[in-house]
Amino acid sequence: MTETLLEFFKAMAHESRLAIVGLLAGGEKSVQELAAALNLKEPTVSHHLAMLKKQGIVTARAEGTTRWHALDRDALSKLSKRILQPEAERLKRATPREAEDFDTKVLKTFVNADGTLKQIPAMRKKRGAVLRWLMRDFAEGKRYPEKEVNAIIQTHYWDSATLRRELIGHTMLARKDRIYWRLPQEQWKVGG
Repeated sequence: MTETLLEFFKAMAHESRLAIVGLLAGGEKSVQELAAALNLKEPTVSHHLAMLKKQGIVTARAEGTTRWHALDRDALSKLSKRILQPEAERLKRATPREAEDFDTKVLKTFVNADGTLKQIPAMRKKRGAVLRWLMRDFAEGKRYPEKEVNAIIQTHYWDSATLRRELIGHTMLARKDRIYWRLPQEQWKVGG
């Protein structure tokens, strides 16, 4: 999560990008409109928009020869929840039982208060608890591009490739053509 936040704040740590976000909060704008409003050249505005798009903050759609840019309010809302939601609440959702079960004990050992993973457990059963915990961030019926899967995992741990492979290997996620989706829990092959 720390890395994701750092990238977000780097993207926002520029006066022009902040101004673009402010203008887009009022509705869709073209590069030409943004350039005129900010008294900047169009290539400069396009550069700033590309950085904001990379962070998933801004979307674009083509209409004829014009590209319209808008804030991705869903992405901002998800980021806000990840930043502001207390980890204690997240851990409560990790298990329905009142009593401390195995997963909760494992998570207390391997997950920092900010929701980042200290390390991937070596023991298969403990790793299963961490993988089940990670799966809370993947909605049933939704398709995720690989970039989004990596971003979700990186809110918890830097090595998204290893955890992504683990989730696929334990049949928790399925993959085809770099698109991922959550599999039903009955199919998961993870101890615990």
